[in-house]
Amino acid sequence: MTAIQEIPLKTITGQESTLGDYAGQVLLVVNVASKCGLTPQYDGLEKLHERLRDQGFTVLGFPANDFGAQEPGTDEEIAEFCSTTFDVQFPMFSKISVLGASRHPLYDALAGDQDVQWNFEKFLIARDGTVAGRFAPGVTPDDPELTSAIEREIAAPRP
Repeated sequence: MTAIQEIPLKTITGQESTLGDYAGQVLLVVNVASKCGLTPQYDGLEKLHERLRDQGFTVLGFPANDFGAQEPGTDEEIAEFCSTTFDVQFPMFSKISVLGASRHPLYDALAGDQDVQWNFEKFLIARDGTVAGRFAPGVTPDDPELTSAIEREIAAPRP
């Protein structure tokens, strides 16, 4: 297991977790927000998750309130919003920070010494737990740049 897969996480329902729970899968880690101009990407993320999950792919949502206070709710409110507004079925995690001194260790590992640009920035994690790509917030879930990178990782030999 890689170091990134060992970082402690909490699901949106409060259960302990790590990316290691998804070992062997291709992951798309996305910092999400409910009141952002990019919030409609939830729909595309869910469609992408549904289309590829049987091939060993999972979208993971990490709510963050770092940009314009666009994720002000509690975990319970966020879960309700995602469920009722976009019928999100992909795993969601407890609200974290993706910027500054309080940045979650997961985002330290994902972004390194670079800042996350905005809500809905995407990190592609290969089956072996390494970062395989980073995509700007404006790259939509159906963008060929993103989908071809995901499909390339899905097709790669399993570790």
